[in-house]
Amino acid sequence: MVFASLEFLTLFLPAFLLVYALARPAWRNVILLIGSWLFYGWLSPLFLSLHIVLTIVAWGGGLLLDRTAEHSRRRIHVLAGLIVLNTAVLCWYKYANILAATWSELLVHNGALPLEWQRVALPAGLSFIVLQAISYLVDVHRHKVPVERSFINYATYISMFGHSIAGPIIRYDWVRRELVQRYFNRQNFALGARRFMIGMCMKVLIADSLSPLVDIAFHLDQPSFVDAWIGCLAYSLQLFFDFAGYSAMAIGLGLMLGFHFPENFNRPYLASSIQDFWRRWHLSLSSWLRDYLYIALGGNRHGVLNTYRNLFLTMAIAGLWHGGDSWNYLLWGSAHGVALCIDRAWAHSRLPDVPKWLAHSMTLLFVCLAWTLFRAPDFHTALNMYGGQFGLHDFALGDALAVSLRPVHGLAAALGLACVLAPLLQGWGEKRCANNTGFALIASLWPVCGFMLSFALIASREAVPFLYFQF
Repeated sequence: MVFASLEFLTLFLPAFLLVYALARPAWRNVILLIGSWLFYGWLSPLFLSLHIVLTIVAWGGGLLLDRTAEHSRRRIHVLAGLIVLNTAVLCWYKYANILAATWSELLVHNGALPLEWQRVALPAGLSFIVLQAISYLVDVHRHKVPVERSFINYATYISMFGHSIAGPIIRYDWVRRELVQRYFNRQNFALGARRFMIGMCMKVLIADSLSPLVDIAFHLDQPSFVDAWIGCLAYSLQLFFDFAGYSAMAIGLGLMLGFHFPENFNRPYLASSIQDFWRRWHLSLSSWLRDYLYIALGGNRHGVLNTYRNLFLTMAIAGLWHGGDSWNYLLWGSAHGVALCIDRAWAHSRLPDVPKWLAHSMTLLFVCLAWTLFRAPDFHTALNMYGGQFGLHDFALGDALAVSLRPVHGLAAALGLACVLAPLLQGWGEKRCANNTGFALIASLWPVCGFMLSFALIASREAVPFLYFQF
């Protein structure tokens, strides 16, 4: 069950909201917790059991840290043990398959029989839940947040179905007051519902419409220059609107229930540098990597070389975190790590500033080329796509992609580009809304119309999973 599915929209969400609205405020955390566990159980009963165990361990670990003497070795050992335990669970589910596959390939290469291996299924949202648990434990250790003594409150925080499957990565400090007291009212509900509908439009009308085109482009044997760039640009739009759409839906669901989650995207494709890009893309992950990994490695406190090392390691680990089915994710993160090092070195040198138009263009070009590595199922496919992008194959549009192109792909791409560029016209749009009642009415009603169209499309085809569910 995903947000963009009939089961969620017509069964789970209406029933949950009805019970939540009728419940007393003191019981709403219990209702939200039960609803979240039912949501996870719908996805997989086995994962629900694992999720509950991890929740109990992190909650109990926080209490143990709080009772351990300050500045003692035992406190450090408890924290390290909890982090290792959570990380080990994540690594088993996420990287056992690729390690087994790599070992099997080595065996075959050396003339031995391949390894017999049954694939381990990755529980949905495990990566995000583990990061939230680690941030909570570290913050309790650092005394940035008080320990949560109520299991219901902590379990509600870690389990909220609105964001735990694919982010944003919510820190306990951001919601701890609203776990105790929040406002479930018409204004929050209306604003949250509008945000949810906008996210649904982003996901269904743009990302899902471009998905078949991307799949075809990345499965071509020898993509031409046009084929490769259509696939690359379509995927760049698909990934953004799929993930940003999910984040908007999660933020909207939270607001409907009285929670205020932070924004997760801020016009990333308008970035003027790689550093600027990571200040705009997946903000909750970027800030988590900075506060719990980059700074823990030493940050920029121990000299220039160590700073570059920490930048590279942080992004390489971030790439590895994104997936365990291919080493491409590690290469993608490493490429961004190198780019961040170059960006920092240029900024701290006496070299002239790059013109803004060129900086924007170079940043977008690098990001799109890196997305090719991110999307390709293996390194061979990535090299094949790069061969097309750099003109090593034919130039013209290939027959396979030409047959597959439909007007809906062009409409989705045009709508996506319009949304990407819309912030540049924000002042003009606000002025038109203020001076034109009809324009203001359209601006206020389009999410409803877009949601109705999205619902009709969902009803007419199979639900398309969110891309970040696999991470």
